[in-house]
Amino acid sequence: MTDPAPRPRTGDPSTGTAEDGSSDPATDPAASTDPAASAEPAASRRRRSAGRDLRAAIGVGLLLGALILGTLAVDPRAFLVVVAAAVCLGAWEVRRAVAAKGMLVPAPPLVIGTAGMVGSAYARGPEALVITFGLTVVGMLVWRVADGLAGAARDLGAASLVAFYPAFLGGFASLMLAADDGRQRIIVFVLVTVASDIGGYAVGVLKGRHPMAPSLSPKKSWEGFGGSVLTCAVAGAVSLPLLLGGDWWAGAVLGAVAAGAATIGDLIESSVKRDLGIKDMGNVLPGHGGLMDRLDSLVVVAPVAWALLLWFVPPA
Repeated sequence: MTDPAPRPRTGDPSTGTAEDGSSDPATDPAASTDPAASAEPAASRRRRSAGRDLRAAIGVGLLLGALILGTLAVDPRAFLVVVAAAVCLGAWEVRRAVAAKGMLVPAPPLVIGTAGMVGSAYARGPEALVITFGLTVVGMLVWRVADGLAGAARDLGAASLVAFYPAFLGGFASLMLAADDGRQRIIVFVLVTVASDIGGYAVGVLKGRHPMAPSLSPKKSWEGFGGSVLTCAVAGAVSLPLLLGGDWWAGAVLGAVAAGAATIGDLIESSVKRDLGIKDMGNVLPGHGGLMDRLDSLVVVAPVAWALLLWFVPPA
């Protein structure tokens, strides 16, 4: 009996990747045993393993911070408009992503409800945010059932996800802004979240060795998470006393917890994208993916920051 003919390797010759995910030495110089290839600078390999260029990641974080600080300096309501626009666009990206898998989320009640959650939270507080969220889900259910019952239960699950993430979670930024010292609360919230991204990417690029969740986000490392916790704790310990008159240790706790929440936000979006079979939620930011790919940390940190700031520095 003769051995069967070897199964030909398939994959993408332009990337040197075989069907099983391995690298083909014939097409991928990085997989070759050529000494010149193995002599590639370690910094370049680390930069590739981090999944994005460190300078680009820092630049996006700084640009986001500048937009927030600029609108806050003009008028809190200008910042509220930015929040509403960002959350609506993020919800639209998630809606489009689930639609690619055949799950239909009605657009009109989603957009109206998302903007309503941001506005009602600012005007009427947390109770209004919860009520508007419920009305949004009910509105999408009624709209969807009017088109027929086939697949309605599945679509309602997708609609509830989109209404909650990012719309409902984003509404907590409005709750922080509504306080008398709302501008300062927003700045502290943004600082610790941006510090998480910068610290995590920087340490992950330079020292990342041990994957945190290989099945969800292979490039996220425990070393990067440690960098996030450290930079967030420092950012909180410095900003909370300066901007809100709180204790430095409370700021450090806020930062450390925010780092954990930001990491959870990253992993949540990674799991959603993996389930949907997509790499990015959109392409609104060239070279960086969709807006939700940048806001995933912020929307999850927002309720945590709101609650901890309410505890550590109660509004006057």
